[in-house]
Amino acid sequence: MVVIVSWIFYRYAAPKSWKEWRGAGLVQAFIIALYAEMYGFPLTIYLLTGVLGVNLPLSGYTGYLWATLLGYGAGGAMVEMFIGWAFVLLGLALLIEGWREVYWANRQNRLATRGLYGLVRHPQYTGIFLALLGQLIHWPTIITLALFPVIAFVYVRLARSEERDLVRKYGEQYLEYQRRVPMFFPTMQRWPELIEALSGGESSTPRDRDKAA
Repeated sequence: MVVIVSWIFYRYAAPKSWKEWRGAGLVQAFIIALYAEMYGFPLTIYLLTGVLGVNLPLSGYTGYLWATLLGYGAGGAMVEMFIGWAFVLLGLALLIEGWREVYWANRQNRLATRGLYGLVRHPQYTGIFLALLGQLIHWPTIITLALFPVIAFVYVRLARSEERDLVRKYGEQYLEYQRRVPMFFPTMQRWPELIEALSGGESSTPRDRDKAA
């Protein structure tokens, strides 16, 4: 699982600079910590029971920690899993579709401002946030809970640094884009447009993009 998830992450969010490698390294640590506990040594359960004295049942559902601590049992664990994976899949869809838009923008030598980039300025980073949040809902651990705010902080700083470079390169064109489009999350009224873009809406295929160009 570490290899598979890492491949997906680096396939669609490959670091291009040392600044990006800092964020990618933290995400890699999150992936390793998550699956090492999920399929290996349950450090979080050990600390909660052995050090803090929390009474947790010894079952296959104990790792679904929110449901376990709240006493919702196996049914609550399944609900927790489905909610978590909904966030994960939405995050992966943003990551992949954002990568596609950047790919076509580079081929057409233009700013990426269509599709998802017409709704948020950094959809791939939004995808990373949502995917990691989904895993925290699905299978929280002490290490991943500690890493998540650090990852968010690093990627927010990275996004701001990238935007300063884009302002220097594109000037008023990018400043106007900043004023018009939010950084990470669209307004509530535009969420249906985001779902439409992910489901194959406007400018989602090479032919559509070439026509738009």
